[in-house]
Parts: sequence; structure tokens; C-alpha cells
Amino acid sequence: MSIEIERKFLVKASFKEFSKSNVYIVQAYLSIGPKCSIRVRICGDKAYLTIKGETSASGLSRYEWERVLTVDEARDLIKLSEFEAIEKTRYFIPQGKHCYEVDVFEGKNSGLIVAELELESEDETYEKPSWLGAEVTGDIRYYNANLQINSYSEWKDDV
Repeated sequence: MSIEIERKFLVKASFKEFSKSNVYIVQAYLSIGPKCSIRVRICGDKAYLTIKGETSASGLSRYEWERVLTVDEARDLIKLSEFEAIEKTRYFIPQGKHCYEVDVFEGKNSGLIVAELELESEDETYEKPSWLGAEVTGDIRYYNANLQINSYSEWKDDV
């Protein structure tokens, strides 16, 4: 079983100058439920089918299963989603022994910028760059599955 351990943060300042690369992502959820979600993602010229399990009580960990698809397969599966696909550009920013992935959302989630950091353990230490804002790990509003159902444009004024 593969467990994903991840922290999420808002971004409070300019970060792009620290980026080593970026990729355009289109993704959609085929199923979103309390026990698991099923996601199809096209990431540049690669595509994936991912099943994510229920999030732990800490909000940091959850089961993740992923398989490679062809881009054509992913495009066909995305059409099955009940919701408009999420579009974003992901920037990769090395920081110490880690790499932050910063997502700049488009469309209905435009204006939202979230940094994610994958860790080996829930208590692993990491460096916090100056552009990193408030931690939103465990805040379900920032889960991509929830952003597909309840876009940032619909609730951003409530925060």
C-alpha cells in the first residue's frame, strides 16, 4: 500500500523566480466520495489514473494508487466527469532536500495558488521558504476533488 504524506500551504509572495520547471495540468474526478476519489490527470505529455483514499485524522496522510495512461485514454476518461476539468500550472521549486510543487489554478479556481510538499513521514522537518503562506493541510476546501465540486470562485470571499 502506498501512503502519500503531504502538507499544503497558501502562497503569500512571488515564487516563480525560484522555479526550476513547470508543467500544465488538466485533471478531472470520475468519482468523489468519503472513502476514496478517482482522478484522471494529464500532466504535460503524460497521463495518470489515481485513486486516493480517505485522509487520516491529522490531514497529512492517505492511501494513493496510481497507474500510467496514454494521453488519449485520459482525454476520453476526463469526458466522463460530471464537472468541468481543473486546469493549473504546476511549478517545481527545490528547497533543501525537498521540492515544493506550487499550483497556480485557472478557470473557476483562478486566483488560488497552493504549494504542496510531499514528505517521508508526518513528523519530518522541512525548510519553509519566505514566499510560503498559511498552512491549509487538512482543510478540505483546498483538496482538488473539492475544488472541482465547489470552486474557489464560489467561496474565496468567505475566507
